[in-house]
Amino acid sequence: METKNLLTFRTAAQSLSFTRTATTLGYAQSSVTAQMKALEETLGYALFNRVGNHLQLTEPGRRFLVYAERILALTDEALSSSLETGDVGVVRFTATETIGTYLLPPVLKAFTAAYPKIRLQFLPGFSRDFKRQVLEGAVDFAFILEESFPSKTLAVEKLRDEEILVLGCAGHRLARSPSVSTGDLVREPALLKTNGCSYRDQFERQLIAAGARPGNGMEFQHVETIKRCVEVGLGIAPLPRMAVEDELEAGRLVPLNWDGPRLQVATYLVWNPQRHLDAAGHAFLEHVRAASRGPEKASR
Repeated sequence: METKNLLTFRTAAQSLSFTRTATTLGYAQSSVTAQMKALEETLGYALFNRVGNHLQLTEPGRRFLVYAERILALTDEALSSSLETGDVGVVRFTATETIGTYLLPPVLKAFTAAYPKIRLQFLPGFSRDFKRQVLEGAVDFAFILEESFPSKTLAVEKLRDEEILVLGCAGHRLARSPSVSTGDLVREPALLKTNGCSYRDQFERQLIAAGARPGNGMEFQHVETIKRCVEVGLGIAPLPRMAVEDELEAGRLVPLNWDGPRLQVATYLVWNPQRHLDAAGHAFLEHVRAASRGPEKASR
């Protein structure tokens, strides 16, 4: 059972697409298919159901995924541990789309400049799985965008507060209004992130509490899609300020004068305090902490 096959399986289980798996890992699609066939032959059962062009994990496949993630985590941990005498090793992390797109790039660039021998490995996934992945050791760290949450099993450190703005296009009927309430949005199309987004949940709770629900709304997976749709006047959207700085400066998006309770979440860094954190992991943790206090402290 080869480690590369386990990594390919985990990536395919996350994306549910051999095509996307091949693109992510830099393989030909035929190589991905061959690796999965070899793994299934070794195990003696099917890992996926093929439904047209889509994949679904079988029940044995779901159970095996837990073990595959543990094996890969132990492999990386063993590698890092053997190299712990200096600033070398591997740091595996995951992050929400918003944090990964708008917050992390300069932080990661500064880290790789300061620690060129430490390899960063980003593992894409769904935010609903991040805490489980940290607990099981599939990743060392997760960057999560949420409201405050307690945890008895995870180390949770708030890096920064994130302001959520209710946005419209420059010519929106509410753009110049001195005050925008939930009542003003009763028939206003709302463009929202898919279920499970913390600031979407906050926004909807406020509307429900006031007896109002936006009409003709749409859900999207990606923030960039929502921004473009708001720009052309398809509706309003709650989004983190860090994701719309360029559009605000250019005047393509306008923050409405929201008079409801302040919409706010925070960026948290999460790790498992019960797992060994090697020198590379400690370096990454301290670097991220310094970056959250100010960019001039992000490098050593």
